[in-house]
Amino acid sequence: MADKGRRSAVMAPEAMVATSHPLAVGAGIETLRQGGRAMDAAIAANAVLGVVEPMSCGLGGDVFAIVWDASTTSLHGFDGCGRAPSRMTRDAYAQRNLDRIPLRGPLTWTVPGCVDGWFALHERFGRLPMSDILAPAIGYATHGFPVSPVIGRDWSQAAELLLKDPGALSTYLPQGRAPRIGERFRNPDLAATLSAIAREGRDAFYSGEIAARLVQASSRLGGLLAAEDLAAHTSTWVSPVCVPHAGYDVWELPPSTQGLAALQMLRILDGFDLKAMRHNGADYLHHLIEAKKLAYADRARHYADPAFADVPVADLISAEYADRQRSRISASQAAREVHPGDPRLRNGDTVYLTVVDGDRNAVSFIQSIYHGFGSGIVPEGLGFAMQNRGHLFHLDPDHPNTLEPGKRPFHTIIPGFVTKNERPVFSFGVMGGDMQPQGHVQVLLNLMDFGMDVQQAGDAIRFRHDGSATPTGDTMLDGGVVHLEPGLPEETIKRLAAKGHTIRVSDAGFGGYQGIWIDPDTNMLHGGSEPRKDGCALGF
Repeated sequence: MADKGRRSAVMAPEAMVATSHPLAVGAGIETLRQGGRAMDAAIAANAVLGVVEPMSCGLGGDVFAIVWDASTTSLHGFDGCGRAPSRMTRDAYAQRNLDRIPLRGPLTWTVPGCVDGWFALHERFGRLPMSDILAPAIGYATHGFPVSPVIGRDWSQAAELLLKDPGALSTYLPQGRAPRIGERFRNPDLAATLSAIAREGRDAFYSGEIAARLVQASSRLGGLLAAEDLAAHTSTWVSPVCVPHAGYDVWELPPSTQGLAALQMLRILDGFDLKAMRHNGADYLHHLIEAKKLAYADRARHYADPAFADVPVADLISAEYADRQRSRISASQAAREVHPGDPRLRNGDTVYLTVVDGDRNAVSFIQSIYHGFGSGIVPEGLGFAMQNRGHLFHLDPDHPNTLEPGKRPFHTIIPGFVTKNERPVFSFGVMGGDMQPQGHVQVLLNLMDFGMDVQQAGDAIRFRHDGSATPTGDTMLDGGVVHLEPGLPEETIKRLAAKGHTIRVSDAGFGGYQGIWIDPDTNMLHGGSEPRKDGCALGF
């Protein structure tokens, strides 16, 4: 069951916000109290997160959302992913003698989709003026905020990276060091950038002075971003995809995100009697890990921008394919080498937030600059780091996720949503790179199969499997490593090892969960927030 001694679920009758920093939660609640809708509050909270948790998110990144619109009783998917610049070609990297896209630096920049995403989502689902929505973030950037414990530790660990770039140094290490926990930190450059966006709209970012500074920084550093790339950016509305589980429908976004991996895992696991296995016991964890290996091998081979690749979405999450994949799992032995399946073969550091308002509009919202502080570069005078999403493109021309100009990269960030009888019941997410689909599945099983409440479902001990099945390599050859949070019985660890799993016990890297449960019987809101982060759930 869930770990003892952690917080209770938060309950409220009217509205609720849950995310990884209390100041962002407060901004969302304030926005709702001012008459804003769920989307207004989500944008307000996200903007504050970009100020107070800058290593994880901000204007230099992308945004994705699943939105329940109460007025039409319908679910909407939003892909706010930026695309590869026009000069970002495989030849450009070959000319630089690179056989893969670097992890950091200007050659990892794709067009940031965050700001356009805010305005596109706001146009359809918002109510308050954007100037009001962004006011809390501008205030914290101007006047400062105390650096919280988890964020402070992450910040200090990134100091070596930030020292390499003059803009990052002056913005995030103003005294030549990371701010200490509890110390007030101000970001006047970001306050000015946000103020310009609040006044002038999304064009301030994509064709105004901010765009000019981005292009200047790219040119100075030998990057590939051009003015026409920013001016051409558009967001994409998509249809969420779902699979049934335990009487519910679980929804994720389609590729180029990795949401299908969570759905594939659930489909495979549906064929096992998980309730008969002890929760987080050796047999239970073994089956989850093996299902993860199969789903991630497919992720590495098949997931890509559907505008450029034929992604077999329906086949990947079909019951028939899950049956075939399930048969590959041995109950007694961990797989060492996992190749992707053929779904067409037929037998015939990220932030997550969620908001629900008084009308029961619900927003599942995730935003990221990928690795901690993204590319490690802060364009002079703008106050935010540019993402490094381009690193996830493949340079093999035959791979579905191969780099092409105008293409969206494979994306790790995924919002989740659950409905029952065509009504919303659970808006949730688990931030954390490759951990995200694994975290989604563990939280959902805790909630739906083992009867935990919305807080216990996030508190429970997690595993994370790391293997070599990545977007740049689609075969796991060594079985990977299973990371376990402390607290499991020694006998469980020994039994997993006996099945052939390589085990590491650690206390970091298990994601950042937030969730709001809409009780289908009482219509009350139940909020859960990640105890591994600084945040909380709050309602009224």
